Amino acid sequence: MSAQLASLQGIPESPAHGASSSTHGRVLGMVETVIGRSVEALAAVLIVVEVGILLAAVIARYWLDTPLVWSDEVASLLFLWLAVLGAVIAFRRGEHMRMTALVARLSPSGQALADTLAVTTSLAFLVMQVPAAFRYAHEEAAILTPALEISAAWRASALPVGLGLMAVTTLLRLLRHSPWRQAALAVCAVVAVCAGMVALAPVFQGLGQLNLLIFFVGITGLCVFAGVPIAVSFGLATLGFLALTTRLPVGVMIGRMEEGMSHVILLSVPLFVFLGLLIEMTGMARAMVAFLASLLGHVRGGLSYVLLGAMYLVSGISGSKVADMAAVAPVLFPEMRKRGAKDGDLVALLSASGAQTETIPPSLVLITIGSVTGVSIAALFTGGMLPGVVMGLALCVVIGWRYRSEDLSHVRRASMHEVGKALVTALPAMALPFVIRAAVVEGVATATEVSTLGIAYAVLAGLVFYKQFDLKRLVPMLVETAALTGAILLIIGTANGMAWSLTQSGFSAKLAQFMGSLPGGSGMFLLVSVLAFVVLGSVLEGIPAIVLFGPLLFPIARQMGVHEVHYAMVVVLAMGIGLFAPPFGVGYYAACAIGRVDPREGMRPILGYVLALLVGLAVVTAFPWISTGFIAAR
Repeated sequence: MSAQLASLQGIPESPAHGASSSTHGRVLGMVETVIGRSVEALAAVLIVVEVGILLAAVIARYWLDTPLVWSDEVASLLFLWLAVLGAVIAFRRGEHMRMTALVARLSPSGQALADTLAVTTSLAFLVMQVPAAFRYAHEEAAILTPALEISAAWRASALPVGLGLMAVTTLLRLLRHSPWRQAALAVCAVVAVCAGMVALAPVFQGLGQLNLLIFFVGITGLCVFAGVPIAVSFGLATLGFLALTTRLPVGVMIGRMEEGMSHVILLSVPLFVFLGLLIEMTGMARAMVAFLASLLGHVRGGLSYVLLGAMYLVSGISGSKVADMAAVAPVLFPEMRKRGAKDGDLVALLSASGAQTETIPPSLVLITIGSVTGVSIAALFTGGMLPGVVMGLALCVVIGWRYRSEDLSHVRRASMHEVGKALVTALPAMALPFVIRAAVVEGVATATEVSTLGIAYAVLAGLVFYKQFDLKRLVPMLVETAALTGAILLIIGTANGMAWSLTQSGFSAKLAQFMGSLPGGSGMFLLVSVLAFVVLGSVLEGIPAIVLFGPLLFPIARQMGVHEVHYAMVVVLAMGIGLFAPPFGVGYYAACAIGRVDPREGMRPILGYVLALLVGLAVVTAFPWISTGFIAAR
């Protein structure tokens, strides 16, 4: 989500200076364009190929009863290439996830300097990683893959190629968009800091466990709040810890990144993101919203209820909060404004609905939890439905109170004929979330493969039912999908390295001992988890926080007797509240950008919604059946 937030929160790309108007600048621009377009084209092709492979695997296994034994291996190999190429696109476009709330408070010149420092820091991390990536690919060359029996170097080569292209792209961005004096100052500052850390290595080696606080809290926090991409912040802290405080080879970081970025379960991330863009392009989202508006538009606060319902339905399709809000807000906001709704109320409700629907399958956070903790994704998908309803009901109470005196004298109630017509139009779109869930639960397709069924369904619905399918938008949508995928997966890769380092340091054992010794048993454990993940959600977002802390905390939850699906719902909802609550929640600023509303206008109206969400979270936490009841009933 924050991939979009660097620009939304007031850190524009610095304008070109001097050299950009010269022959030298034009040459750099041509090189950047050639690299960028080539990578974008290849990434777009890879997404289409992945969809084809997985869809063919489902058809061959379920309908033809002849499984394609090579499909997962090929899909995983291509997925790593897609992940790194997507990360290259995100670096070129400046769309890697980062926390910019503090940097945005600086003056324009201060923001420009901070942006240059962030780019330079990213370049330093990439340059340090490229040699290790080449060594890793060379070592993998001797290994043969089990199904195709080809060299594993075909897969591992994605890392040196991708990291190298990221470094080149980042360097070009630095040269083209930063004044040379500012760039030189940033380079000197980064080199001086790195040299200083190396000089302090003997000191760090004598500090023992204190290094965990210095590197994984201090350095990571400093980088994150300075606007450095979250993936780079995690990576630098981990590299520093490994190189300066341990005897472990720093090259292990590459292996951990490859493992984190290439897990085949995570292939559902780009496919669900693309599916979310498809439902907006084909008119499916508009049809769902139109039906709900005809049903509830005449009651007080009706369109607010429609917004909650639409977010619930759309979340069951796209899995991406930005895609959800972007699909719903443009359809509803104009009519809500005509009825007298204030801009602050609109973005406050949109943000709250984003937090409400964090557990609705196919949530990318739930998929990530399944990937890093081993919890059944089918169980998570089943358990996520009812907690979203509870959170929605809590928000409905606030809506009912706020709009109890709304004037509806000018609003015409839709006739039964109009409601029926809207229902018929919306049925193909509204069926999609249930098709997706049923396909996973009934075993027709895995959580990875089911997204391809959704894509095929959306294409068919757009062409046959809604007559909307703009081929000109297809390639930009594929490129946008690749960029967001790369931004997410690079975080997962570096966070996987950080989590491994924390485990090797003994931190996980000490954390388990601390959490297990808390008075109050599982109740206190859940309370501490809620508070921790609200804070983590506001700073890191759901996916980085889950990748970093999920492998550490979920085993503790099992030891404490907390059902893993229940615990997943609690922490995801807690992170959602942190993510969408100002002043630090980056999701709130995304909602403001989508609604084109000044963030200050929503600060007061959102307080009531946040309070309602906290009450809903307390109910979900106190009653585990809400998360696990339907699992037991299956």
